Amino acid sequence: MDAETNGPSQPARRQQGSILRLGAWLAASAAYTGDLLLPPLCVACRAPVDRHGVLCPSCWREMTFIRQPVCDRLGTPLPYSEAGPTVSTAAQVNPPVYGRARAAAVFSGVARQLVHALKYQDRHEAVGFCAQLMCEAGRDLLPNADLIVPVPLSRRRLLARRFNQAAVLARKVSKLTGVAFAARALERIRHTPPQVGQTMEQRRENVASAFAVRSGAARLLTGRRLVLVDDVITTGATANASASALFEAGAASVDVLAFALVPNPAESEAS
Repeated sequence: MDAETNGPSQPARRQQGSILRLGAWLAASAAYTGDLLLPPLCVACRAPVDRHGVLCPSCWREMTFIRQPVCDRLGTPLPYSEAGPTVSTAAQVNPPVYGRARAAAVFSGVARQLVHALKYQDRHEAVGFCAQLMCEAGRDLLPNADLIVPVPLSRRRLLARRFNQAAVLARKVSKLTGVAFAARALERIRHTPPQVGQTMEQRRENVASAFAVRSGAARLLTGRRLVLVDDVITTGATANASASALFEAGAASVDVLAFALVPNPAESEAS
């Protein structure tokens, strides 16, 4: 009697191996053809690079990444480290409504260029790169989060721009982390003038009571730990106003995650 065998026969295994090799060859050929038609370029300066969605070495060196130590509340860089979480003087004098904020880079140079390219030029090629850095910056926030909520645009600005840059980044962070994305939980209930060039006090007044949780969304937020996503944290006025609305709807906690941050907002006119 012939011995029983488990699994595919040797010819079948050879066939499977051939199919796998063919699939790998086709994928490599498609990637090669795609790179010939659309060669990989630096997402900032458009110089040639070895793969899509990255910075060239020159632009990478011009990025000012935010590393520890940082203020545990504001996420701003600190000159020295202490044992345990450190809260800056600015956060002690004027504590934010939200719990903690984190950002990947200082809003200057190449980081500013990437934000403006997305925000004003509808260039999305750097979204994956920015979101990956945001995931790294938010490693203290994201593992315990229940929902990711983007800072919304007003209807007028959304119609003009056709997309919300915060939502684009938030959706990608959600995909990378598996944290659920609540795209329409928060809305901007009144149009506000652009924040560019405004003082800290003007920014606070500009966005005061500008946000609300959408009808029916409170049940989704009640008791949940939220991460609010924006492209840039400047004075924190937008984040504070948004967090206030989320807390009023019953959120258990609200942290903030952005791609870039302005360390000295009183000296900046960043958008």
